[in-house]
Amino acid sequence: MPDHISDALLIYNPTSGRKRHRRFSEVERAAQILREEGIRAELAATTGPGTATAIARQAVEAHRGLVIACGGDGTINEIVNGLAKSDLPMAVLPAGTANILAKELRIPWDIPHAARMIAGGTVRRIALGLAIPTNGNRSTASAEGRYFLSVAGAGPDGAIVNGVNSDLKRNTGELAYWVEGFRQLLHYSFPEILIRRGNEERKATIIVVGRTVHYGGPFKITTGANLFQDQFEFLINSRRSRLGYLACLPALWFGILRKMKGIETWKATETVCEPANGEPVYAQVDGEPVGPLPMMFRIVTDALSIVTPRSEV
Repeated sequence: MPDHISDALLIYNPTSGRKRHRRFSEVERAAQILREEGIRAELAATTGPGTATAIARQAVEAHRGLVIACGGDGTINEIVNGLAKSDLPMAVLPAGTANILAKELRIPWDIPHAARMIAGGTVRRIALGLAIPTNGNRSTASAEGRYFLSVAGAGPDGAIVNGVNSDLKRNTGELAYWVEGFRQLLHYSFPEILIRRGNEERKATIIVVGRTVHYGGPFKITTGANLFQDQFEFLINSRRSRLGYLACLPALWFGILRKMKGIETWKATETVCEPANGEPVYAQVDGEPVGPLPMMFRIVTDALSIVTPRSEV
């Protein structure tokens, strides 16, 4: 960590994920550890959806030296959208339902322990993904997009994220996604997505847009992705049957998904996705809903500074 960074804002979600009853005491302990390392960390609690983005933007305007994100994937995504294209670096303290970035950087799921790693870390500049609603066949942006750090997708995963019960998620964490996943497996019709990659077109029922190896829970899907490279790894499945998707679960668990029929992968910096037959297909970024296709997924280079443990240099 550069010596001049001494002023930090620690943004934390007091209601996310596991150990909520201990969150404030753990965050206070993290702030004390940071003070011992010469980093003065002011605490800022989120108060609802979208507030982490607003707080992060205020930190940029106030010329803070560092923002520390304490929460799950959703909280981190909000903070990233407040910091994107600024020079203000972000460190992470894992909490929440899931935290893909912490897994990717091998940061332990222990807030005080993770705090001890910040001062000795290294600031690195990375690209971000950007999901942009488009004007259908014209493939041009029609609205402001949403940045994402780890993974995006459309198809069954988008349906799950858009359909998950927020109260169940708050009370049970990852179990809520499994419950919604099995519900979607019974009712989802697997509409096709038209995917444009350069001058080529593909049809699939799911597309995963990966910046990280880790996906959600214990799974790794875009295993050729690299957070420190300026490109995505895309993975699609062209199968439309429930049995075909069920067969992918053990293959995913044992790391042999790419050998399954209908699976295709490639690397690129941009693709455009739209419903192939007019039936709505929903998308997600970092486990957060972003609405229906059509949508462009694009790499934005030189977009975010993150603090990585020395072992990741």
